[in-house]
Amino acid sequence: MKIDLAILERQFALYQTEYEEAALRALRSGWYILGPELSAFEEEFARFVGRKYCVGLNSGLDALTLSVRALDIGAGDEVIVPANTYIATVLAITENGATPIFVEPDEYYNLDAEKIEAAITPRTKAIMVVHLYGQSANMTQIAAVAKKHGLPVIEDCAQSHGAAFEGKMTGAWGIAGCFSFYPTKNLGAFGDAGAVATDDEAFAKKLRMLRNYGSEVKYHNELCGVNSRLDELQAALLRVKLSHLNALTEERRRIAEAYLSGIKNSRFLLPRTRENATHVYHQFVIRTKNRDAFQAYLKEHGIETVIHYPIPPHLAKCYEPLGHKRGDFPITEQYADEVLSLPMFNGMRAEEITYVIETINGYEGRCV
Repeated sequence: MKIDLAILERQFALYQTEYEEAALRALRSGWYILGPELSAFEEEFARFVGRKYCVGLNSGLDALTLSVRALDIGAGDEVIVPANTYIATVLAITENGATPIFVEPDEYYNLDAEKIEAAITPRTKAIMVVHLYGQSANMTQIAAVAKKHGLPVIEDCAQSHGAAFEGKMTGAWGIAGCFSFYPTKNLGAFGDAGAVATDDEAFAKKLRMLRNYGSEVKYHNELCGVNSRLDELQAALLRVKLSHLNALTEERRRIAEAYLSGIKNSRFLLPRTRENATHVYHQFVIRTKNRDAFQAYLKEHGIETVIHYPIPPHLAKCYEPLGHKRGDFPITEQYADEVLSLPMFNGMRAEEITYVIETINGYEGRCV
């Protein structure tokens, strides 16, 4: 049996008629940029997250980058960020000329709230949190540290659509909840797309200007902005998927529960959910020693897997000027050497889930 990491067309097939109707509605409208579909999606998504405002953008990276810029963070400033994140989180900081200050993750793969305060300096201007793999960070404690030091919190929610901590959605804790709608995300578009959710009216207004060449009124450019607009077609399609997101999330949780209850091989560390948190399983990530040999074994049995992420940002070639070396962040580096994401997607069939479980349980390779 061959099982891909994700098969996006199955999710499309679940609501094909609705997607096609939405696409035709947008196409027939004759209004393709900053129109009624975007306005409606922004209102609906803000309500979903529990915020007052939503600003649709071209990508999740732009959501992060423009949020940093809207806070006037730049050269000479520092932003605290998890060491074990996708490089886009860090790119948003350095794109604005600021310096990323890496902090190790906790046992749930998220920013360790206990280690943030030691990283704060007079140059610190924000804390950037990443809700990795679909589970919220410890936002109560992080918010308390941020408040104590007067620092804004930017949330990278690219993998946590619908996840919550203590009943409050990710994206609703900081000044900015930054979302990616890349096609593989739990709330994925059919191309690049992103958004920022916020309760700050002035911040939202500034983001709307930044996404549209720094202009609120055409040809009156008050800021040095960019072109980063979520188009009408993607907004229309996202409205369909958003209306089904709760059901799609529950399906992912059922797949995760099957993995959690079915995988019995002691060579593997399965994901755990933090107390008071909910998990939406953007990825189902296990850990094991000698990971590469195990990944090769799964490939031989037709099971596709991915490493999220093999090279931590502090070891990336593009960040060599920061002066970090292997050993600076040992927990992050251990995770990078051991994590492996199993197939997880909407529309995954029972026999495919069973095959993955049985194949893993049958692994007897060396894991030390």
